[in-house]
Amino acid sequence: MSEAAKGLRVAVLLPCYNEEAAIAQTVAAFRASLPGAAIYVYDNNSADRTREVAAAAGAIVRSEKMQGKGHVVRRMFADVEADIYVMADGDSTYDASAAPALVAKLLDEQLDMVVGARRTPAEREGEAYRAGHVLGNKLFTGLLAGLFGRSFTDIFSGYRIFSRRFAKSFPALSRGFETETEISVHALELVMPVGEVETDYGARPEGSVSKLSTYRDGWRILKTILHLYRIERPVLFYGSFSLFLAALAVVLAVPLVVTYFQTGLVPRFPTAILVTGLMILAFLSFFTGLILDTVVRGRREVRRLHYLSLPAPGADSL
Repeated sequence: MSEAAKGLRVAVLLPCYNEEAAIAQTVAAFRASLPGAAIYVYDNNSADRTREVAAAAGAIVRSEKMQGKGHVVRRMFADVEADIYVMADGDSTYDASAAPALVAKLLDEQLDMVVGARRTPAEREGEAYRAGHVLGNKLFTGLLAGLFGRSFTDIFSGYRIFSRRFAKSFPALSRGFETETEISVHALELVMPVGEVETDYGARPEGSVSKLSTYRDGWRILKTILHLYRIERPVLFYGSFSLFLAALAVVLAVPLVVTYFQTGLVPRFPTAILVTGLMILAFLSFFTGLILDTVVRGRREVRRLHYLSLPAPGADSL
């Protein structure tokens, strides 16, 4: 462990579901790289011997009965008390030897989160990623950057180092694998100091199977991004609907206005009523966005104040 981390409580958090084949190797790797850390394995209703193998490897084993990685992350952050949290998957795909450097970066640069951006040689990419995952990661990363103005190069990485004030200020409302997206948006919205470090990412050991469903979880992640955008950017979200409705109303109204100036009559009353209704809806949508933006600003200030009420990473040791 780095000199800066000495005297600080470091917790390694490993959410697990049916990882009997890999969990012992994962625990041993983190024990070797972070010898002073407490290693927690949170079992999520595994049907194999994950709990027994993790306990035999020396990990502190706990359970979360609600199925889904998001539920496990919420439970881990709520239950575990530490100054630094190292979160990774229990499938031995992440490079545990990189953990000291990630922790050192968090402390040296006074960051609240460091993401271990996955790096896999091109010739081994097929072993580590299933077809479409690389493309999906790039598309969702680009979408997040477009919606929120900035992003990370790997928003789906499960290898992250957190400060205590990040872990204890993160609401953790997601249920499944979309939790990484929620974590990224939380950091972006509160303008937290964050960083990224490229780390090796390898294939699962034999007998370990991925629990990620490409299409089902991809759809859930997309819905999470759009949902968070609606909540965090209401003026832009509802304003886009307002602009569309107003533009449609203007297009429909042009022939009516031309006819009125030519004849002094409005012969198509249903169209005129439709135009009026569309314009009313456009104004309602716009002002809905304005009102919700005030609410969101108040919520964000409360979240920011709670975040600032917690000590900075390593503050007591500086």
